[in-house]
Amino acid sequence: MSDAIELNGGALAALMPMHMVLDGNGVVRSTGPTLAKIFADEDMVGRALHDLFDVRHPADGLEKLLAGYVPRQKVRLYPRNGARCALKGEAIALGGGQGVFINLSLGISIVDAVRQFGLTQRDFASTDLAVELLYLVEAKNAVMGEAMRLNSRLSAARSKAQEQALTDMLTGLRNRRGLNLALEALIAKRAVFSVLHIDLDFFKTVNDTMGHAAGDEVLRRVGEILTDETRGHDIAARAGGDEFVVVLEGESDPKVLKILSDRIIARLEEPIPFDGTLCKISGSIGATTSRSYRFPAIDQLLHDADVALYAAKDAGKGCFRMAEIGQEDDTRQTA
Repeated sequence: MSDAIELNGGALAALMPMHMVLDGNGVVRSTGPTLAKIFADEDMVGRALHDLFDVRHPADGLEKLLAGYVPRQKVRLYPRNGARCALKGEAIALGGGQGVFINLSLGISIVDAVRQFGLTQRDFASTDLAVELLYLVEAKNAVMGEAMRLNSRLSAARSKAQEQALTDMLTGLRNRRGLNLALEALIAKRAVFSVLHIDLDFFKTVNDTMGHAAGDEVLRRVGEILTDETRGHDIAARAGGDEFVVVLEGESDPKVLKILSDRIIARLEEPIPFDGTLCKISGSIGATTSRSYRFPAIDQLLHDADVALYAAKDAGKGCFRMAEIGQEDDTRQTA
């Protein structure tokens, strides 16, 4: 057996690239090329097995094999050079005190070992199940990678669809559903906020005399103005037709609301060019604040802001009015 191993070392290297031959004293005589890769910085030949490996199984090392008491044993070895891999295999006594032949495998450590030592398919016997495991791991990684990419695309598509469901496609502002959700969230966390209800004055004239394309251009421009004049965390929404709502979180001072409303109205009154002519509109604004209610409710907030809006229109349009909450209704008046 010993002669056969020496004479057919090339064949052994191909068929068992992780084999190791020990002499009768447990000193390494030869190793397969893959095993040598794991000890790339060390020369294994001529060194004792126990200097190279921590023998976890069998518990008494390979003493019984080397002494010829048993013909073969399962082995589990851990390299002492810091390599993070466990080697498993079988050791066979060569007989006559000639030593031990060990054939090893990386087992479940193969994935880490391939990465750590730069192993390739050529470092394994063609019949080694480890190669099949590598194919499975590669296939799994490919599938998992594609699944993650697909989930990412689906998540992005879902987010986009959800955003579109809450967005007015003409102006890019929130739509009525998006407005209601924003108000629900503010009420749920008991935030202080104000509601501005904006109606465009003379918009019907633009639509009737210049056409719906001009009207759409005006609405888009109004969306830009409201975005410019509000803060990033404020909500600007197109509630329908030529009606808009602005929700200002953290703001309830009527003086501040009037200053902002006057600025918005001034911007709305700037002529809007369309198809070689100018569209002229204005805006009336009514406002209310969450502080005016013990228990704010969306319908009541919007109703009271709407009442204030029409008070602004009755006052001549192009102006701002604050809602006057009735003192007699204690369920709405702040305590």
